[in-house]
Amino acid sequence: MAPFPLSSIVAPASPIGVLDVGASFLGEKPPYQPLLDSGAARLIGFEPDPEACEKLREMYGPPSQFFPYFIGDGRPATFYETSWAATGSLFKPNARLLMAFQNLHEMMKLVAEHPVQTMRLDDVEDLGEVDFMKLDVQGAELMVLQNAERVLAGVSVIQVEVEFLELYENQPLFADVDRFLRGQGFVFHTFHGFGSRCFKPTMLPDNPYSGINQCLWSDAVYVRDWLKLEALSTDQIIKYATLLHEVVASSDLCLGLLSHLDARQGTAHGHHYMRKMAAPRP
Repeated sequence: MAPFPLSSIVAPASPIGVLDVGASFLGEKPPYQPLLDSGAARLIGFEPDPEACEKLREMYGPPSQFFPYFIGDGRPATFYETSWAATGSLFKPNARLLMAFQNLHEMMKLVAEHPVQTMRLDDVEDLGEVDFMKLDVQGAELMVLQNAERVLAGVSVIQVEVEFLELYENQPLFADVDRFLRGQGFVFHTFHGFGSRCFKPTMLPDNPYSGINQCLWSDAVYVRDWLKLEALSTDQIIKYATLLHEVVASSDLCLGLLSHLDARQGTAHGHHYMRKMAAPRP
């Protein structure tokens, strides 16, 4: 959690637009929760499971909105239901690979196949301005992104789940997502956590769901190219800085954006930020 809200120094003129694709949080608070709690953000989420979608509506209430859409390329597709609902995907689980690891195939075992209709993000009406995008759709992230170029044009920060091995058959991997996002004007910033498992028959006694060295997936964070800030409006920079401070915990880049803003406007936001960051915490 951020030590203080950036709004105590500078605040955007309008709420930060948050878009969450695959929004079932599995009992965990999303990274942007502090912005929702303070009223600094508005949320639109997509969760195709109707029951999970309704629970999210009850949990968050207005003005947050949730829709039970399969976000993809706008074409008919097959949804592969698995033994653990969170691992269902528009890509088929790669059973041969999954069975090489401890406690992975059991969580992603194919249960049923369902015909579904997907929708492109660029075809969803009334999304408004989107500043932060979070994607967790089990291998279909690149498909979502490729059909959201209009939406992406205004986004400052993206948190996207990526895989390093084909957990699902023929799924795009981290390198594919990275190549596309760089082409859209984003740069890689950091990883948040890594998923791992041991190769069979090895199992760590203290945690059977952990691994030794093999990285399988992570959340990758991308940010709008900070060498091209002159292309962003003042309000976009303030929202970008707010996300870095309160969601990504990247105070150094946040300070860089505030310093750019100071040079543009003759303000002293960067000085106030450094002073508050250096202040003793209670």
